[in-house]
Amino acid sequence: MTFEPTSRLDGRVAVITGGKGAIGFATARRLATLGARIVSIDRSDPEGVQQLLNTLPAVSSGAHFALTASITDSAALKAAAEQVTQRAGRCDILINSAGFTKPVAANDLEGLTDELFDEVVQTNLRGVFSTIRAFTPLLKASGDGLIVNVSSIAGFTGAGSNLAYAAAKAGVDLLTKSLAKALAPQIRVLAVSPGVVDSAFVPGRGADFNEKAAATIPLKRIGHVEDTASAIEACATTMRFATGSRFVVDGGRSL
Repeated sequence: MTFEPTSRLDGRVAVITGGKGAIGFATARRLATLGARIVSIDRSDPEGVQQLLNTLPAVSSGAHFALTASITDSAALKAAAEQVTQRAGRCDILINSAGFTKPVAANDLEGLTDELFDEVVQTNLRGVFSTIRAFTPLLKASGDGLIVNVSSIAGFTGAGSNLAYAAAKAGVDLLTKSLAKALAPQIRVLAVSPGVVDSAFVPGRGADFNEKAAATIPLKRIGHVEDTASAIEACATTMRFATGSRFVVDGGRSL
């Protein structure tokens, strides 16, 4: 591999966890526009997800399709990888965008219960590792595989929806660096770290929160899902000689 930049993704298959989410679907749309066949893995509603995928640009390598699996269920992930093998024959790009959180103030130690802590870490950290483990054989077989982990500036600022989420994202950043070395050169591993994003991902955050956050950001607005999706697109196209890196897309919020 020369890892030269490319402008197209024709013939590539991109698997996206949480593909029906705001960032996941924005990424799917961008990659499909460049020719990639999209496989979305979500916990539920495969018919609804398939309807979303049917709105994407058609590609020459086959129809986009939805699979159902929880990223906390390793057996289901393995079965999903087998389905990708049978139906698409390959996986070149894996985007880990599925996640879960719930707002708990950092000083509310009792509010961050053991159950919530475990659920957040299980989904946002172990789930990422389990998904990578399930799809690594396909990505290695590609010979030009790419993993992009959707992380967060919470992973290095310590400030976010809750402490467990920040810790989990710090773990994702470390996984990114460690696996970039372990899986090279057949697979590149990168992370994209947004700040505050205008989406429904964090329950209870609305226009008032967004306006206050925007006032503190050097670029004077909160993030859009397209900011993150375009960074993921760049990982697959123009940033091809990068691995192990974390790209911060936060308008300067973490400065």
